[in-house]
Amino acid sequence: MSKNENKTLLIVEDDIGLQTQLKWHFSDYNVVVAANLENAIAAIRLHEPQVMVQDLGLPPDPDGVTQGFSLVQQALSMNPHMKLIVMTGNDCNEHALKAVSLGAYDFYSKPVNPDTLALIVQRAFHMHQLETKNRIFNLSKSSHLEGLITADERMLKVCKLIEKVAPTSAACLLLGESGTGKEVLAKSLHALSTRSEHPFVAINCAALPENLFESELFGYEKGAYTGAIKSTLGKLELANNGTVFLDEIGEMPLLLQAKLLRFLQEKVIERIGGRKLIHLDTRIVCATNRNLEEMMASGEFREDLYYRIAEIQIDIPPLRERGSDKVLLARYLLKKYTQKENLKVAGFTEDAINAIEDYSWPGNIRELSNKITRAAIMCEQKYITAEDIGLKVSESSPLNLKVVRESAEVNALKTTLNATDNNISAAAKLLGITRPTLYDLMKKHNLNTN
Repeated sequence: MSKNENKTLLIVEDDIGLQTQLKWHFSDYNVVVAANLENAIAAIRLHEPQVMVQDLGLPPDPDGVTQGFSLVQQALSMNPHMKLIVMTGNDCNEHALKAVSLGAYDFYSKPVNPDTLALIVQRAFHMHQLETKNRIFNLSKSSHLEGLITADERMLKVCKLIEKVAPTSAACLLLGESGTGKEVLAKSLHALSTRSEHPFVAINCAALPENLFESELFGYEKGAYTGAIKSTLGKLELANNGTVFLDEIGEMPLLLQAKLLRFLQEKVIERIGGRKLIHLDTRIVCATNRNLEEMMASGEFREDLYYRIAEIQIDIPPLRERGSDKVLLARYLLKKYTQKENLKVAGFTEDAINAIEDYSWPGNIRELSNKITRAAIMCEQKYITAEDIGLKVSESSPLNLKVVRESAEVNALKTTLNATDNNISAAAKLLGITRPTLYDLMKKHNLNTN
């Protein structure tokens, strides 16, 4: 069998001889080895193995199980979907059962028979694959916001607001820095509305010259001006019964603001050079990274237009405020690009992950995508480094693994509970743990569903 780089097996064993034997026997997989708890935790974070085989007896107390049980709990908290197989002595069934009660997938008694263990590992990979496909299927049914990747609580609230507003006719104003995904959300508003079968037309107000703006928006009749050799529909008319997305609405000239206001009030337009009133049913969704209230105060933006386009205002947080989304998006973008270009880059080194977390990303997701694409092309190793991305890790503020792990655990719990409306059964299923385990984790972090 050829080696499957997509299947990563972590072997945690302090006996170097047995470690080498197992690594050789499981050469069909991408095998990672660790000899103690600290190295195992680092390997889980870096390699995200689907299956882990672990000896319960680990240093500094290889004859005890304290370190082994601690690793079981920490490993499954970090990677709850991973299949964990514990190895115990023949007379340690009680320890094996306790490990299973903590969330371990299966156990195996020493001495090791590699062929028997191989069957258990093969089944574990198969179960992991089936469960992953099932989660993806369930998520695809429950979320209609195509192209939006997030685990951040604030962004999930934005998603819920989008889903609630989309079927209505309310005018929406998306506010956020450049590169935060305003157009993705605008497309979601359209896709979830009753207009989804009709056109979605995007207009970048900042990219249009002022003298072409009116004809682009409203269209023109033949002979309206020199060069108008035929009647041409404007974007509002082309999107009739659909949605027009006006990006960077703050850049729209004042004269055009008045004409747009008239359309929003009366739902009629006149093409340039025409006399006929054209009735349209086009929904307007606007977005900007500028402060419209300050622009109204200085006379650069019409107050009456603002209140027409901002019946529902949706504030999109910048990437620097979206917690674990930095690394989540980086991994998603890397996987998407490497699959598209058939590149052999497997992931990020520890210093790259630290650098991604530490950087403020002033250009938001657009900047992240740019740097990940460039790094994937330039990387000459299996894993992308901070240098490949063009970032540096602050030496004065190194990440504390325990703090990062606990923060990630709390964020995962809050995110899942929020996504399932505090339904304990649904949240436990999505996290891949039992209800009692979820209750224990909620108690540990002082979380409640009230």
